[in-house]
Amino acid sequence: QVQLVESGGGLVQPGGSLRLSCAASGSIISINAMGWYRQAPGQREFIAAITSGGSTNYADSVKGRFTISRDNAKNTVYLQIDSLKPEDTAVYYCNGEIATHPGLYLEIWGQGTLVTVSS
Repeated sequence: QVQLVESGGGLVQPGGSLRLSCAASGSIISINAMGWYRQAPGQREFIAAITSGGSTNYADSVKGRFTISRDNAKNTVYLQIDSLKPEDTAVYYCNGEIATHPGLYLEIWGQGTLVTVSS
């Protein structure tokens, strides 16, 4: 069984920074793209994604403040968030395209980590 576990959320003041981590564990053969989403009351919103080769893609709303990266050796994806704003308050989720059998990729989601931006 494969799982993704996020960490690093918490309460931060406006203008501050956070680094979220998401580690995959279990019977993993390989991981393709990994990404981050967030959900305030309402729809889940795409933030960023990164391929196994390191190519990145960002939502326009977060470009310049959010940076996604990954450590393939640790099966971990990170999200650096700078210049936090109150509207960044949300539950942040990671996901990954993970193969547990050769050629069979499943989309796995983490349980989420809460980021609250408030003074």
